[in-house]
Amino acid sequence: MTDSAARLDHVALWVRAPIAAAGFYEEAVGPEPVRVTDFAAGEAPFPSVRVNEETLLDLRPLTTAERTTMLPGAADSSGHPVDHVCLSLPADGFEALRGRLEERSVPVTDFSYDSFGARGRARRSFSFRAPDGNVLEARHYD
Repeated sequence: MTDSAARLDHVALWVRAPIAAAGFYEEAVGPEPVRVTDFAAGEAPFPSVRVNEETLLDLRPLTTAERTTMLPGAADSSGHPVDHVCLSLPADGFEALRGRLEERSVPVTDFSYDSFGARGRARRSFSFRAPDGNVLEARHYD
């Protein structure tokens, strides 16, 4: 990838309880929380979790959706029609994630095999729903 190539910077997810959502993503999924303390102190508009050095999942309070005015109709359409967010992990991280989700009784789908993604065909993938209803897919290529 070149320096001029586009990269995914962040995905903003609506959540009912941002601090609890940050805890879920950290404990069950694995990304490091960012700005949770600042959000709790009223110094940041939302917390995030760091997927990697270049990408965040922003955990936007659902209560602020009505104030989303950057585009006409944004408050009514935010979160739609997003189908899911996919996380690519190494095989051991993939297995660890599934184990953490199962320990927390988070329902997961059966494995899918050879599904197409950004890096070609993934060996295995599965999906799960976060507490706020956002659907995530996990996959590994190795």
